[in-house]
Amino acid sequence: MMRGQEAENRAAEYLVNRGLKLVARNWRCKAGELDLICRDGNTLVFVEVRQRRSRAFGGAAASITASKRAKLWAAAQSYLQTVRPTPPCRFDAVCIDGERIDWLRDCIQG
Repeated sequence: MMRGQEAENRAAEYLVNRGLKLVARNWRCKAGELDLICRDGNTLVFVEVRQRRSRAFGGAAASITASKRAKLWAAAQSYLQTVRPTPPCRFDAVCIDGERIDWLRDCIQG
């Protein structure tokens, strides 16, 4: 199984190849960490990268718990304090299950 950094590299490459622009990686604050921050046109996209060996037990997407969503939301709020004017935003996830990659757009609500 690939390690976290390898999964993030794979996810970043996947998104850039689909037209997103990488803005930041592993942005940290007291509230938590944002794996990838991208631009999709004028929209700022916070990307959570999740990986699992297989889709058994719900796969990577199922691992984004309510607690994790709350931490992502709080970290994004901290990041947005550094950006003026505040752009339109969304939360995406790149889920890697074995060799399969799923890009879930606008999948995490605050």
